[in-house]
Amino acid sequence: MTATMHPPTPTPTTPKPAKPKPKPRRTPGHPLTTVNPASRLFVLAVMTLFAIYFLLPVWWLIVSATKGSGELFSGNGFWFGEHFALWDNVQTLFRVQGGIYARWLLNSLLYAAGGGVVSTLLASMCGYALAKFPFPGREAVFGTVLAAVLLPAPVLAVPLYLIFSHTGVINTFWSVFIPSVVSPFGVYLSRIYAASSIPDALIEAGRIDGAGELRIFAMGMQIMAPAMVTIFLFQFVAIWTNYLLPSLMLADTKLQPVTVGLVGWREQQGYPIGYATVVTGALLSVVPVVAMFVSLQSFWSKGLVTGSGK
Repeated sequence: MTATMHPPTPTPTTPKPAKPKPKPRRTPGHPLTTVNPASRLFVLAVMTLFAIYFLLPVWWLIVSATKGSGELFSGNGFWFGEHFALWDNVQTLFRVQGGIYARWLLNSLLYAAGGGVVSTLLASMCGYALAKFPFPGREAVFGTVLAAVLLPAPVLAVPLYLIFSHTGVINTFWSVFIPSVVSPFGVYLSRIYAASSIPDALIEAGRIDGAGELRIFAMGMQIMAPAMVTIFLFQFVAIWTNYLLPSLMLADTKLQPVTVGLVGWREQQGYPIGYATVVTGALLSVVPVVAMFVSLQSFWSKGLVTGSGK
C-alpha cells in the first residue's frame, strides 16, 4: 500500500510593519518674522530715537556752518539760511589770528597720528608677548591691563601734570605725546587677537628655520593687521578728541590741538572770533576722523568682531 505524499502546507508569514515616514523638518524662519510685531515696532522706535539723538547735532553743525553770523541765531536752526556762506566761513577760519587754525590741525594730526602709530606698535608687541610667551606672573600682568582699561583717563590727568611739572616737560610737545602712546585697550585686544589667530606651529616653524623672535613677530603682524588697524583708529580718535590733558599741559597756543583752540575761541563770546567761524572750525575738525573711519572700515570692523567673539 503506497502512501500518498502531500505537499507541505505553507506557513503564513506575518507582514513586517511599515516604517513610519519621517516628519518633515521645519525650516527655521527669519528672526524678524518670528518676533512679535509689537516688539519689533518698539525696538524700531527706540533705535530711531537713538539715531535722531546722535545725528541731529551733526545735522545742526553742517547747517550752521553754511550760515553767516547774522543768520546763525535767527530763523530755523535746523535748516539752511538764505545765503550759503560756507566758503566765506572757511576763508575767514584760515585767516583769523594769522591762520593759527591750520597750526592747530597740524598739531592734532601729529599728536593723533604719531601717538596712534607708536601706541599700536607697543600694544601689539605687548599683546603678542602676553599671548605667546609663557612666563611667571603673565596672568597677573594681564589682569593689571584689564584694570587699566576700566580706569577713566581723566583720573590720570592731574597725576601726570604733577609728574611732568617736576621733570620740566610741561608746555612741550612731549607732555601730550608721551601719555598718548599708552593704550591698555590696545594691549587687551592684541592679546586676544594674537591668541586666537596666530598658530603656535607658525612660531615653532620660524624658530626651527633659524628666524629670530623679531622676524617671527613681523610675520605675526601681518596676521594681526585687522586688530592693529582697530587699535590705531580707537587711539587716533581718543587723542584727537582729547581736551582735558592738552588743556592742562599746554599754555602755548602754537602747541595746542584743535579741540583746545576751538574752546578758547568759544570762550571769547563771539568777539573778535565770530560764532560762525567757531562752528565752521568744529565741522572741519570732524572731517579727518570720519575719513579715517570710512577708509579703514573693513579692517577695524573685522578686528572688533574677532575680539568680541573671543
